[in-house]
Amino acid sequence: MNSSIYEFADLPASKPASRSGAGRRQRSDSRRLSSRRARIGVIYNPRSHRNKGQDLALGERHHVMVATPEKRSQIAAALADFASSGIDYLIINGGDGTVRDVLTCGHGVFGDDWPLLAVLPKGKTNALNVDLGAPADWSLRDAIDAFTSGTTVTRRPVEIAALDGQSAPLRGFILGAGAFTLGIRAGQDAHRYGFFDSFAVGMTAAWGVLQVVFGSDRNPWRRGVGMDLRLLPEGRSLPHSGHGDPARRELLLASTLRRMPLGIKLFGDLRVGLKLAVMDRPARRLMACMPAILAGWQPRWLEQAGLHRRQADAFEMIIDDQFILDGEAFPAGSYLVSQGPELTFVTA
Repeated sequence: MNSSIYEFADLPASKPASRSGAGRRQRSDSRRLSSRRARIGVIYNPRSHRNKGQDLALGERHHVMVATPEKRSQIAAALADFASSGIDYLIINGGDGTVRDVLTCGHGVFGDDWPLLAVLPKGKTNALNVDLGAPADWSLRDAIDAFTSGTTVTRRPVEIAALDGQSAPLRGFILGAGAFTLGIRAGQDAHRYGFFDSFAVGMTAAWGVLQVVFGSDRNPWRRGVGMDLRLLPEGRSLPHSGHGDPARRELLLASTLRRMPLGIKLFGDLRVGLKLAVMDRPARRLMACMPAILAGWQPRWLEQAGLHRRQADAFEMIIDDQFILDGEAFPAGSYLVSQGPELTFVTA
């Protein structure tokens, strides 16, 4: 996570592209794709942890268009160029944050009708790739070849829209707030010490548990954040266990991923759709059992102890502090959290 907090106003606020008329993306059906070369667009992030430029040596593959945008506005422009060229396949060469930016900026280009997608595990944690099952050493050449030889997986991203409707929605895969924000910052420290991927996730989780179990109530890991969560379509606030201040929650994690890094099962048996895990207050009994809970243990007393697991069509989130989407901070406010369009990813 960078030190800056991104404002929604910084994002391209264009409307979804029309599905007819000039500039419409002409997408071939699967039978035509199997009989000719695909038109491929690549968004390449040279700042991603594992990118050093070698993946751009593509030889004579003139059917591949590569863009290396440095700003979000440039991502939107690159995607618009790809769409006008009628690409069949979009490869995102970067980490989870690059995926978030492409899906967010592409809202005004593709709307809900995206080309096939592939993601290279070039970031620091690559949680999406863990879920999709792409090889850890997948290269750009491998992803190009997988268009005809790979398999496909469908996922819907988390979509976060400001309730005032003044900005374009965000799209990503892991939303977190409260102690999760502190954990992301601690994860940056782990990266500086050379820990990446699932090992960095494990180190960060272990550090957070130690802070909660042994820290005092003045410790920011135990303080919580003012938060109201209203599950839709009913519109009822998520119940509070009564542990701690009922207006505050210790942790929020929401995702549409089915597999999390390190096999963590914070959502329990919930797998499909938009899932939430919410902790009211880090009671020491709860934290002492957290390793078993993260491994899938589901004792009956979890709700009473203040750990809630839910599946929802959508929910409203009113939060007094910043939240994190795929590693980046966004400001406090009132938001509608739902599922974005169904996307089809190509994997090995």
